[in-house]
Amino acid sequence: MTLGRAAIIAAFAIAGWAACGAAIAIGFAVTTQTGALVIHAIAAPVVFAALSSLYHARFAYTRPLTTAALFLAIVVALDVFLVALVIERSFVMFASVLGTWLPFVLIFGATWAAGMMVERRHGAPRESMESRAG
Repeated sequence: MTLGRAAIIAAFAIAGWAACGAAIAIGFAVTTQTGALVIHAIAAPVVFAALSSLYHARFAYTRPLTTAALFLAIVVALDVFLVALVIERSFVMFASVLGTWLPFVLIFGATWAAGMMVERRHGAPRESMESRAG
């Protein structure tokens, strides 16, 4: 994988993470904590499905399952190393199923499903890094 391709995948994942952060911040500003977490849990799969669709339609450097794993890994890393360690200075967010674990599962599932739909719509999968590797 080239640095440019890795940067594109990372940019999509970071954009999704930022959009989810905006959704939860807006939720906290306009409703209760539970309401904000519900808004986040709804927004996360919608945002990542849209980003996955765009990524697979325009680039498709990775297959849908790999894309879902990479997007989620980047989101988890940002939540651990930026949100938990730097911003909140606590890992308490990881105790919340609604606030953390459900969105993680939904991000993975929505990214994978949207990628599969684009792949099916375009017929055979475009040449990906996995197919070139092997």
